[in-house]
Amino acid sequence: MPNAVVSRQEWLEARKALLVKEKELTRARDRLNEARRALPWEPVTRDYVFDTASGPKPLGELFGHCSQLLVYHFMLAPDWEEGCVGCSFLADHLDGAVVHLKAGDAAFVAVSRAPLEKIEAYKARMGWKFPWVSSSGNDFSYDYQVSFRDEDVASGTITYNYRDIPAMGELKDLPGASAFAKGEDGRIYHTYSTYARGAEQVISTLMLLDLMPKGRNEEGTMNWVRRHDQYEDAPKASGCCH
Repeated sequence: MPNAVVSRQEWLEARKALLVKEKELTRARDRLNEARRALPWEPVTRDYVFDTASGPKPLGELFGHCSQLLVYHFMLAPDWEEGCVGCSFLADHLDGAVVHLKAGDAAFVAVSRAPLEKIEAYKARMGWKFPWVSSSGNDFSYDYQVSFRDEDVASGTITYNYRDIPAMGELKDLPGASAFAKGEDGRIYHTYSTYARGAEQVISTLMLLDLMPKGRNEEGTMNWVRRHDQYEDAPKASGCCH
């Protein structure tokens, strides 16, 4: 048993001391969110057209009737047959959020470089409903620094999370999230992007595990995570996608 076992009174004293730190973190997070909202905006000056289930659509149409758009950069490269395990883990938490985001004036879409037919096949396998489009015909994923060209990887250095880092072998796609706003003039602005662990708070499973005595119970970052149909006790779906 790794933790001390104490009386009820001692436990309450320890818990109240931790509560002070939790409140400090909550207030710090509120201040950080306020600073994020206060960031300057940059205009989107390129025309991006995406392949969608209902035909080609420019970036502006992905907003629907909302004035804000959240994009999740999902790691599914053109030559992959399955999406990234970590991105798939995050995606399992999205369907329930989409309707609430819309009520808060924010549309959501996932974007990958894979062709639409691969996206649709994997989406069907996973049973997801959220919008997911292909950037295979444009430079969107490169411009927002989640995808890297052959020459970038060959150089040994890529720019990710606002700094130069060593290329990760032959890996040409990494995760991230980007926020956009549509002005009253109809122009589109890029307001925020985050990478690496920046979207981790979306994964409520991890937030719940953080409340548990074993925490995330990792031997390596999310080492126990699988696609949800690949756990030993997962129900086996039928159909052509397997």
